[in-house]
Amino acid sequence: MSAVVYDLREVRRARYAVAAVFAVHGAVTGSFATRVPWIQDHAGVSAGQLGLALAFPALGASVAMPLAGRISHRFGARNALRGLIALWTLSLVLPALAPNLLTLCLALFTYGATAGMADVAMNALGVEVENRLGRSIMSGLHGMWSAGALIGSAGGTLAAHLGADARLHHALAAAVLTVLGVVACAWVLDLQPAEDEEPPPRFALPPRSALLIGAVGFCAVFAEGASLDWSAVYLRDQLEASAGLAAACTTGFTLTMAIARIAGDKVVDRYGTVRTVRTSGVLAVLGGLLIVVSDHPAAAMSGFALMGLGIAVVVPLCFAAAGRSGSNPSLAIAGVATITYTSGLIAPSAIGTLAQLTSLVVSFGLVTVLSGGLVAFAGVLRAGDRDRPKVSAPDTAVPDPRP
Repeated sequence: MSAVVYDLREVRRARYAVAAVFAVHGAVTGSFATRVPWIQDHAGVSAGQLGLALAFPALGASVAMPLAGRISHRFGARNALRGLIALWTLSLVLPALAPNLLTLCLALFTYGATAGMADVAMNALGVEVENRLGRSIMSGLHGMWSAGALIGSAGGTLAAHLGADARLHHALAAAVLTVLGVVACAWVLDLQPAEDEEPPPRFALPPRSALLIGAVGFCAVFAEGASLDWSAVYLRDQLEASAGLAAACTTGFTLTMAIARIAGDKVVDRYGTVRTVRTSGVLAVLGGLLIVVSDHPAAAMSGFALMGLGIAVVVPLCFAAAGRSGSNPSLAIAGVATITYTSGLIAPSAIGTLAQLTSLVVSFGLVTVLSGGLVAFAGVLRAGDRDRPKVSAPDTAVPDPRP
């Protein structure tokens, strides 16, 4: 099979552009998360009602993500991403405007729907750039998302500290992020469907390959959601740590994940997807075991750090494998994204329910078992791990064919 050759400068520009889009996407999430208490007070909802409302972003994303492929087919990948990222950034203003539970649920449904469609579009373009470069970049792209989320969180923390109205804060943030996202899209790959290519269906079940890949992502995201939402509680309740130390555990877990994602591409290029995920699974299992047997906060914090290190690169590699697993990358990526969003939705409540019935130690025992799934099923990510097309210097570039 002969290699397809691409213009190196164009592909590199596209890589930096899609990385900027990932950062913008993450910044919206970080900006929203820090102002949830203000939004709760403004809407006048209880803690239970807020929990109900916060399920709607995942519901909206699950419903809308399959539409991303059809939108890209209709308008082309660049125009589709430009429009979807703008809808996502502008949707940031909606939750803070909601005066009651019903409008908050509707706002968060829209917020999640635009997030999910933009997520699928940018991951599909990221996979295409990775294929053309012939080396891993998806872990670094998701690391840029984490960096964007940290920046958005920092801005939101400052706004909350100053007592700023979230409607004003989010309006300003949405305006800035919309401009940044739209400008970055000028340099992403402008993929167009072939003339005889059938448009993807509006709604369709994920292909079987996406279900298997999504199962690996499910295990990783379950561990991520459990650790993010329950690590501080675990240290406080199980090990009697101070509030500050408990919070530092969650921060350390987040930073470990971000650093591992940014550095992860070099590891993937050297050892391959399957070996990297299996090794990651071993680290996650060791971290989980250290958490459940620890009788001192420092040991548990080390366990959560190992857990973050172990699961950091798995989801980016799941998206990359999905994009190479069949003839319709957007549909496969949408299927994997739906499964991982669902995992992130149910993980915190599942951990809490199991802890109520037994203990948090048992809950993180379940997390450890699921982490073992990364070791057992890493082989399903093998699709497309080799035989990637190559890039060339600009003077030998050829037109960009779509296989």
